[in-house]
Amino acid sequence: MQHALVQGRATSTVKHRSLNGTKLLVCQPLGNAGQPAGDPVLAVDKLGAGAGDHVILTSDGKGLRELLNDDTSPVRWWTLGLIDE
Repeated sequence: MQHALVQGRATSTVKHRSLNGTKLLVCQPLGNAGQPAGDPVLAVDKLGAGAGDHVILTSDGKGLRELLNDDTSPVRWWTLGLIDE
């Protein structure tokens, strides 16, 4: 799991069929001190997160396959939870 800050949304006109109807977020992973830790990542969101929100990201493959109902999805990251500040 990874703490991240949502920077905004990504839009794609051509994408894997498992991503149809999903929202993609650009998320900046954060380190222990709340500072950026690495490059931003794309994450599938089904929780309603938006720019400025803090989220918990996960790369759990089984959970993702269940979330998208697709065993062949190329997605790695997805929002597991929203963090209350």
